[in-house]
Amino acid sequence: MTRILAENDSLYNKGYSVLQPMPHDIPERYSRQVLFQGIGAEGQQKLAQARVAIVGCGATGSAVAALLARSGVGTLRIIDRDYVELSNLQRQTLFDESDAAESLPKAIAAAHRIAAFNSEIVVEPKVADLVPANVGELLADTHLILDGTDNFETRYLVNDYAVKHSRAWIYAAAVGSYGVTLNVLPGQTACLACIFPDSPTGMVETCETAGILNSAVNLIASIEATEALKFLVGAHDQIRKTLLSCDVWHNDRAEIAASHPREGCRACGKRDFVHLAGEGRPHITLCGRNSVQIHEQHRPIDFVELSARLQPHGTVRHNDFVLKFWREPHEITLFPDGRAIIKGTTDTAVARSLYARFVGS
Repeated sequence: MTRILAENDSLYNKGYSVLQPMPHDIPERYSRQVLFQGIGAEGQQKLAQARVAIVGCGATGSAVAALLARSGVGTLRIIDRDYVELSNLQRQTLFDESDAAESLPKAIAAAHRIAAFNSEIVVEPKVADLVPANVGELLADTHLILDGTDNFETRYLVNDYAVKHSRAWIYAAAVGSYGVTLNVLPGQTACLACIFPDSPTGMVETCETAGILNSAVNLIASIEATEALKFLVGAHDQIRKTLLSCDVWHNDRAEIAASHPREGCRACGKRDFVHLAGEGRPHITLCGRNSVQIHEQHRPIDFVELSARLQPHGTVRHNDFVLKFWREPHEITLFPDGRAIIKGTTDTAVARSLYARFVGS
């Protein structure tokens, strides 16, 4: 029998149980979670039956994956196109130095790490770039989709898929000391396109150029994981219906109402799923020997500002017509309209990852 003794009535009133027997079919590892009234034995069983897709296993994605794995979510499908690097370890909590030394794909490394602390759940690692051609396959048969990605291009794709198929998902992002998150319940709340009708234009801050605090990551991941638990156990009346943003360094916090879809929204109003059709993403082609071209258009780039951001990360030069950035073994040539040529790879997923990291997307 597992017991918890409340020190005073206020704890009891907040939902903690006193001397509550633990059901025999609930593993001891979840006993403290089951004692929380919002979860309980029934909720824990629902978690065990849940299937969650996590798109991106970088900072936010790895943190939320660890939290949900320890909470007993039965199946986690982790989708990521990247590999572990030493610079990830400051904030990406599922990885260690051996993963970075071996350049393990993040999805594989995450699956190995989770298996070491919870062998009772299923982890499905998918080393893949989520694109319109595979989004249906990779997100199929899941109850909830969680955002751990690093770019709006993929988030709009997830939003289109989720709205079209009435699949709940949670947007989450962190950069610098700032984090933001939004729960999307299609047909009930605002979707990502309701709040942000258009992709950000110009330069976008990334972890590579603006830095990031691991505390900001873990705050947003914790909020995202908690909202996921609410959804999966059926506590829908407790789900937050705002866009929540926090800055842990400047002590700022803000919320924007998101309880209803926006009238005339492209996605949930007009059901015009341009990102599922591939219209909302840059065209990518192989370009000569060992290079990839990203045909991003109508995204004016300030070479002076970007050059200053990139300076600590490699060699950078620019004039009025082109910016060149060298970071071994790759070379990025960027044009004023956002188009880029990435040399040193023929892998379009690697090229997209480099673009997102150093230019923003």
